[in-house]
Amino acid sequence: MSKDDIVETHSMRISRHLEELILDGTLQPGDKVPSERQLVQRLKVSRPMIREALKELRGRGVIETRHGQGSFIIGMLSDVQNQTPLARLYDSHPRLLYDLLEVRELLECEAAGLAAERGTEKDFYKITKAYNAMSVPLNGLNEGKNTPRDIGKSRLHMAQLDHAFHRAIYEASHNPVLVHTLQSLMQLMLNSVMASVSNLYHRDRQKQQIDKHHRQIYNAIIDRKPETAKKVAAEHIRNVRDRMLEIEREEQREERAKIWEQEK
Repeated sequence: MSKDDIVETHSMRISRHLEELILDGTLQPGDKVPSERQLVQRLKVSRPMIREALKELRGRGVIETRHGQGSFIIGMLSDVQNQTPLARLYDSHPRLLYDLLEVRELLECEAAGLAAERGTEKDFYKITKAYNAMSVPLNGLNEGKNTPRDIGKSRLHMAQLDHAFHRAIYEASHNPVLVHTLQSLMQLMLNSVMASVSNLYHRDRQKQQIDKHHRQIYNAIIDRKPETAKKVAAEHIRNVRDRMLEIEREEQREERAKIWEQEK
């Protein structure tokens, strides 16, 4: 085997090692790749091998090099378009909300369990940060004291914070296929959260139940209780779905009563 063949073989092993660090979440999109000198010291290989490995990763679109700054992780999970065909169908077919909540129950309860089992201290920091941000009350949700525009902005902001909490959890699952699947549904998921914020957050009893579930999910993950995390995450999504169905039925009853009165 020639010297060039040896360099190529070792560089492939190095690039594969770095990819595994990305897949398991040790290196995440936006993270700076250690310098060549640092990689040489950590991996105990020559600088030409490191350069060849980084070149291979750049060629595959896993990292990008910024002049004067170094190399950064792009990630192996590409971003998806915000408005997918299914998301456009959602706008005109509200019943898809309940289909989406069924999928969220299946996937997010597993993500919560895996996060409790596999989450790192860095993951827990992100989950805690998202949980604390979501827990700050927003005055804009008070419909009696704010304009419709203020209410709309507050609802969207609250939905984004709620979704960020759930996203921090599924990213801590360290299952790239699960993360990619949920990322592909990102806009739909945000729409479903927006629906629950708009219909449930201004109802004290429902908001208290949602807050309780979020707190239980958070504590189960931080305390590394996978089965509890899975159970509460599933209960949370089911509760949202059931309450949304109750509201829909009540609105339908009111509409029928209104039509009946008009026909008298």
